[in-house]
Amino acid sequence: MGEQLTPNDVKKIKEEIEYRKLVVRKKELEAVKEARAQGDLSENFEYKAAKQDKNRNESRIRYLERMLKHAKIVSDQSAGDEVGINNTVDLYFEDDEEVETYRLVTSIRANSMEGKISIESPLGKAIRGHREGDRVFVKTGENGGYYVEIRRIDKSTDDSQDQLRRY
Repeated sequence: MGEQLTPNDVKKIKEEIEYRKLVVRKKELEAVKEARAQGDLSENFEYKAAKQDKNRNESRIRYLERMLKHAKIVSDQSAGDEVGINNTVDLYFEDDEEVETYRLVTSIRANSMEGKISIESPLGKAIRGHREGDRVFVKTGENGGYYVEIRRIDKSTDDSQDQLRRY
């Protein structure tokens, strides 16, 4: 099974593929041509760098196309009082006695440094579909886990500023 993507994720991926094919590919090919024209290719750093950039772009295109081919499309809609994709939640961690804020996103947009957790992570799986006030067990292994309490749910759904994960 592939990545779980929302329809908006699919749209963003298709836009990036198109941009890379129509804009970046042309620019990288031109850079390779210019570097090749400088002469001896065996000691031409600009040529090697241009080829690496071109290959990196082509690799990203293949990666995104493969992701789309194997993706499972999931709805970003949820009931009015349930935690869903793109919602921001305040979670009370009982063991630490702390409240932390996270936004639930698909794995292609996850970034723990920005408080964006994947719906495929243990915490994301545990809280998705639950309601404010629910005490939820987050399973972290065969015998491990911890409890969190959902304190607040912000039903925001704007993901326009989210960046797609690099590989």
